[in-house]
Amino acid sequence: MKSAVPVAAEVGPRPATAVMTAASRVLLAAVPLVTLGMLSFVPSLVVAARRRRASDWLVCAGFTAANVAWVIWAALTPAETRGAEFAADLLLVLVTTLGAAAHVLFAGSGRRTAGPVAAGPVAAGAE
Repeated sequence: MKSAVPVAAEVGPRPATAVMTAASRVLLAAVPLVTLGMLSFVPSLVVAARRRRASDWLVCAGFTAANVAWVIWAALTPAETRGAEFAADLLLVLVTTLGAAAHVLFAGSGRRTAGPVAAGPVAAGAE
């Protein structure tokens, strides 16, 4: 008799779900690029809210801190900057823009399994 509840091995990602995941990642990666880093925390916030892992929340906090630092730095920097001030501006823009886009594209690209990865002879109890 077959159970009405699907077994974990029978449940897998649907092709349409995989396409939506890829499309949503690309759209989320476009947010910091289009806003030049002003909304760099949004993709990492979405990833952290979906996966609910401490490491994702730390990355979100990092991008938020970089975004806040960039806004404060832009408010305090004069319009014509050269040298170290320009390098700091450029670094903060690059980190918030390209870093956030790369993070959302490549975050969690390796799938994790819920159970053991391999059940070899040692895991099964045979030696």
